[in-house]
Amino acid sequence: MADDLRKYAKKTNTQLIIGAFVLLFVVGLGLIALIYGMNAALMGLLCLLAMLVPIGLVALVMFGLNLLVKRINKQ
Repeated sequence: MADDLRKYAKKTNTQLIIGAFVLLFVVGLGLIALIYGMNAALMGLLCLLAMLVPIGLVALVMFGLNLLVKRINKQ
């Protein structure tokens, strides 16, 4: 058990997110390719990449708000 629980929680959350993406991309696209063929897997990859755009934008906004709040609280 880690001494710093916040660091441990951050590390665990990061590992869970990476694991979910690996599972989604490798297993999901692999099953699509196996069942429906390579063209369907490429379309699935395109859809997954398109899904990442709004998620990335929301994450970018949240990161920017976090920086803004930290800067305001510092003054």
